[in-house]
Amino acid sequence: MLSVSGLNVYYGESHVVRDVSFVLNDGESVAIMGRNGMGKTTLLKSLIGILRPRGGKIVLNDRDITNAESYRRVEAGMGYVPQGRMIFPYLTVEENIIAGMETSPSKEIPEYVYAVFPVLREMRTRRAGNLSGGQQQQLAIARALVSNPKVLVLDEPTEGIQPSIIKEIARALNKLKADRKFALLVSEQVLSFAREIADRFLIIEKGHFVYEGSRDNLDTKSIHAYLTI
Repeated sequence: MLSVSGLNVYYGESHVVRDVSFVLNDGESVAIMGRNGMGKTTLLKSLIGILRPRGGKIVLNDRDITNAESYRRVEAGMGYVPQGRMIFPYLTVEENIIAGMETSPSKEIPEYVYAVFPVLREMRTRRAGNLSGGQQQQLAIARALVSNPKVLVLDEPTEGIQPSIIKEIARALNKLKADRKFALLVSEQVLSFAREIADRFLIIEKGHFVYEGSRDNLDTKSIHAYLTI
């Protein structure tokens, strides 16, 4: 569903992502893990088109999107939830969700959004800036989902969220992925959350992958070592 090969991404003259290659299969969930500053967010920003790679190739569902604008990537089937959520604070919950439906022929919010995130129905007329961090994260996920992505990309979704809400988000993502049939790519530092949702784990260190494991053969000791050094 998503193929990345030989990707090199820079911030200014700093070479942050170095010759990264990986494949995300149809319906698969992959967690990219690593400490702050190792390249997770830079990699994800390059996938959605916020940063342009200086080398390599990105293919989504057999379509080369390496140099496509961000909105073209959404049209091609990529949904993106940025670090920090980046909801529109002065718009209502309902207006935020509708903002994600630019590529949808209908502007009616799908019922499944409120079924999975009932708090959004309760607060649909409230300004998004007045929601808690966990509620804003649910809103950001809902906004990305209504474009009907084939691949949903989440950057640090547990950041600043209390543990009970983290568990709710993990359950919601698993249900949504099963029902909506999308692949999931998430950058994360919280291993307990990643284990709830991911089939495969990639550790990024200084811009390149240094470890790969599946849910069945996960070496948690090695992952903890990379996350805490």
